[in-house]
Amino acid sequence: MANTVNLVTKFLPLVDEKFTTESKKSLLTNKDFDWTGAHSIKVYKVSTSAMNDYDRPGANTANWSRFGPVSGLDATTEEMTLKKDRSFTFAIDKLDTDETLGQLQAASALERQLREVVIPEVDTYTYGVMCEKAGIKPNALALTAANICGEIFKGNTALDNAEVPETGRIITVTPDTYLLMKQSKDIFLETDIAEDMRLKGVIAQLDGAKVIKVPANRLPAGFGFLIAHPVATVAPSKLEDYRIHQDPPGISGSLVEGRVCYDAFVLDNKAQAIYYQAQPTKADSGASETK
Repeated sequence: MANTVNLVTKFLPLVDEKFTTESKKSLLTNKDFDWTGAHSIKVYKVSTSAMNDYDRPGANTANWSRFGPVSGLDATTEEMTLKKDRSFTFAIDKLDTDETLGQLQAASALERQLREVVIPEVDTYTYGVMCEKAGIKPNALALTAANICGEIFKGNTALDNAEVPETGRIITVTPDTYLLMKQSKDIFLETDIAEDMRLKGVIAQLDGAKVIKVPANRLPAGFGFLIAHPVATVAPSKLEDYRIHQDPPGISGSLVEGRVCYDAFVLDNKAQAIYYQAQPTKADSGASETK
């Protein structure tokens, strides 16, 4: 009869952490407006007046003013109300902490929650709003190494024609799009980036704009690339409240709670500062085949 041997399993005091990417949305957005003390704010949009030919001899008797007909200016508002009020909570039992060699700690678990759950959610939402509200959205196009250069230059030209500031533009790409850029014979990427910019996530410069790379799972399906100036998108985080309660009523251990109130808004008069190039998705292909 064969002997049964129970082999020893050794658990090391290490955690197999997931790979995560730091948020880069601060490069693409601004916090120009203050929601302190309010859940909604209104921003004025004021119109302008048309130019006229000055009536020097006063020949046009229909106008009492030689400057032309007097027009009024419209002062309308756009309201921005924070819609995302999100939270999480979990408990860690004292024995769980003790019997995992101290790896299940409240502080490290909270940090992991922020890194792997909260930040990706806020990023995904913000990028989705920017793509949806982009003022310039050409038809979806399959990007290749042969056409990627021309399409990016076309996007930058569209922003030039919309009089978007030339400095400060950001080109956002997925790793797959960035691979096409590196394979393109027409693109020369400036990779000599200052250390402070590299730490923020800038990997190169192209056509006067900084290039950042964002994982595809934080971007809409069919994302090709996005060229944006940060003046266009306001991305407030009104509340970021994270706490650890030690031995609260009903729990022997730690109770972790978190709440974040955030949103993203593309300003109506600055939407032209966002150029979004999508690619056809499998859903698009399926829909076209059924027609």
